[in-house]
Amino acid sequence: MKRPIYNFSAGPAVLPKPVLAQVQEELPDWHDSGMSILEMSHRGKEYSGIIAQAEADLRELLAIPDNYRVLFLQGGASLQFAMVPLNLLASGRAAYVETGVWSRKASAEARRLGGNIDIVASNAEHRDHAVPVQEQWQLQGEYRYCHYADNETIDGIEFDFIPNLGSVPLVADVSSNILSKPLDVSRFGLLYAGAQKNIGPAGLTLVIVRDDLLGRAGAQLPTMLDYAVHAKEHSMYNTPPTFAIYVAGLVFRWVLEQGGLAAMAERNARKARLLYDAIDQSGGFYRNDVAPRNRSRMNVPFFLHDAALDAAFLREAGEWGLLQLKGHRLLGGMRASLYNAMPETGVQALVDFLGDFARRHG
Repeated sequence: MKRPIYNFSAGPAVLPKPVLAQVQEELPDWHDSGMSILEMSHRGKEYSGIIAQAEADLRELLAIPDNYRVLFLQGGASLQFAMVPLNLLASGRAAYVETGVWSRKASAEARRLGGNIDIVASNAEHRDHAVPVQEQWQLQGEYRYCHYADNETIDGIEFDFIPNLGSVPLVADVSSNILSKPLDVSRFGLLYAGAQKNIGPAGLTLVIVRDDLLGRAGAQLPTMLDYAVHAKEHSMYNTPPTFAIYVAGLVFRWVLEQGGLAAMAERNARKARLLYDAIDQSGGFYRNDVAPRNRSRMNVPFFLHDAALDAAFLREAGEWGLLQLKGHRLLGGMRASLYNAMPETGVQALVDFLGDFARRHG
């Protein structure tokens, strides 16, 4: 009997099967409109309803306060590395926390744009294996905002706390763990996420920004990079990524039907615990180097005790129907991403394979 296929890609990543089935059914003719979702005008009444419902469902999921705007943008999280300082750092200083590859890219981009930034905390001395506790942060004076990556997709590091910096607005990259757990949006000034990990297809970027942070950009900022413009036009200043927003809306509805973010958090905790236990109990055949308190529930990097076995591991995993387990090129080893749409049966299948492979190659 053919084994089921489980896709552990870090992004573009697995989507819920019911969502894919609905996309397949509706793609040729959306709700008897005579148009595919790929064909309809973003300003027509049909699509206006789609994007409005997507925003409403997202607001319900995250309990987004009324004084926050939801923006459906493009360019990925990497464009936000530039848009954040361009919009929020017209003058003054910003604080950045570096915990891995993506947070370092964000700070490097802000610095490249001439931003006056301080690296107030870094885990370089821990070889990227932990989040510095806030008591160790070197805060110097007033800041326009503080930026951090809540979950490092490559390094497998996740914050176990929300920083408390008083009136300093928090800006967080939540690309790879958004919708995986409840999140108090009111604690943040701005949240952003590339969609292709836990929301939907590549091409959509989600930004949630507090009203008082809009309009801070200088007059020379290009129109397309101005949050205030997109907020005023309700994400319709130009043609938005219509198909990606449609699929994201279906994912939002699917999460609500699963019981919302509390249910997602419980399920994700079980999945992560199952995999980490298998790694920790392998007698050293596998290892994860992240401090237990900061182990990501979404992205689990791990290494075989002998890297010479990596190729055989990936080949045999593929034969078991376990795909996209190769680690990021900057880190090596293996990585399993356990986003909302990854079923517990998929994680159990991976755990079974880990045990079988270790027995045969240990």
